[in-house]
Amino acid sequence: MKEAEIGLIGLGTMGAALALNIADNGFDIAVWNRTTARTREFHAGAGDLAPRIIPTESLKELVESIRQPRAIILMVPAGDAVDEQIAALRPLLGPQDLIIDAGNANFRDTNRRASEAAGPFLGIGVSGGETGARYGPSIMGGGEKEHWDRVYPILAAISAKYEGTPCATWMGEAGAGHFVKAVHNGIEYADMQMIAEIYGIMRDGMGMTASAIGEIFDRWNEGALQSYLIEISGKVAGTEDAATGKPLLDVIVDAAGQKGTGRWTVIEAQHLGTPVPAIDAAVTARNLSSRRDERAAGQALFGAESGAMALGALDIDKLENALIAGKIMCYAQGFSMIAAASEHFGWALPLPEIAKVWREGCIIRSAMLNDMASALEDDPTRNLLFAPSFAERVKAAQEDLRLTVIESARAGLAAPALSSSLAWFDTMRRARGTANMIQGQRDFFGLHGFARLDTGATGQHGPWAE
Repeated sequence: MKEAEIGLIGLGTMGAALALNIADNGFDIAVWNRTTARTREFHAGAGDLAPRIIPTESLKELVESIRQPRAIILMVPAGDAVDEQIAALRPLLGPQDLIIDAGNANFRDTNRRASEAAGPFLGIGVSGGETGARYGPSIMGGGEKEHWDRVYPILAAISAKYEGTPCATWMGEAGAGHFVKAVHNGIEYADMQMIAEIYGIMRDGMGMTASAIGEIFDRWNEGALQSYLIEISGKVAGTEDAATGKPLLDVIVDAAGQKGTGRWTVIEAQHLGTPVPAIDAAVTARNLSSRRDERAAGQALFGAESGAMALGALDIDKLENALIAGKIMCYAQGFSMIAAASEHFGWALPLPEIAKVWREGCIIRSAMLNDMASALEDDPTRNLLFAPSFAERVKAAQEDLRLTVIESARAGLAAPALSSSLAWFDTMRRARGTANMIQGQRDFFGLHGFARLDTGATGQHGPWAE
């Protein structure tokens, strides 16, 4: 009987695409889904790849179909479903058989599963959506390095490639891979939100049509902002609704969905004491977007500004610069968070390699990431904002970001991610801020003490302590 080189459980959108990718790269794969009908349907629709796919109808049959020592990928919904699947699968496996959770798990769950594992276990982040899973995702590995090395040939083969280099890298122990994937998703939230804010300025502030906005995004995708998200934003803006002939954007409800990974990033940033205001603002904006009835009530009560800007208040070049500055600031916040987690969890996360693994396959892939990788190689301890090449870009663009935020506020157009990035930047470039007032307040009501600026003495109090 033919034996597969790897197994996969869960033939939903991502699982099915990943299984086809594995088969397409010349590896025999055994698959199982909890509904047998789905397994049969998947195999029947695999076309020329069907001979490399072994459909199975029970977990026992799946396990018996894989060459030892086995490796089995889980592509099931994050949460209890993963624990239940591991509990059902592990008794059927040998001591060297490897379970790989490739879903969108919370890294703390992955930490727990790694510590509880009765056998080899990996948690890997997979980014790129259905298309990436099918034709080459970005893969962020976590777990024991020897276990990663066992399956690296398959993961490297199926991953996206940047100039021939696989976008598949081991990040560290336990939940390191899923942590990096969560920060990736947080950056994704912020990048998408900033693009949406610029779209809103062009639509409401400058009176541009969706198709004209799409052309601007297409143009920007040929320059410094070249990225997957700018590319698809141009396609979305330029698409007509088949049912009405209107721009598709004009018939889409303005309530953004989310699966929780952005929220996890914000929560972990607070635990680490690492500010990620652009991501925080993006998550908040999605939450607010879902409150459509409340927003309608607010408009009825307070009225809504027209959003129209004075002629010439902003132009397309200024908006491009604003987005460039905001994007750099967002990534700088994300990499600072990764650096803080690396120290806190003892992971030694490879920041330059993280930038490299994001260059292709994933949702946030962009032209800037190669330069970011180089900057992080030069000095991985330095905030990306301060790297010479990015500092120069921000110096050239920050006034246009400021003007964009000012004019948006004047017109009553919310731009929370751009605004929060500007506030972060202004804080980061001012050596003396205003937290001395907060320390004085804390000492007044709680005698928490403060440090003196002139002598450096700590544990000091104001006269109210006498």
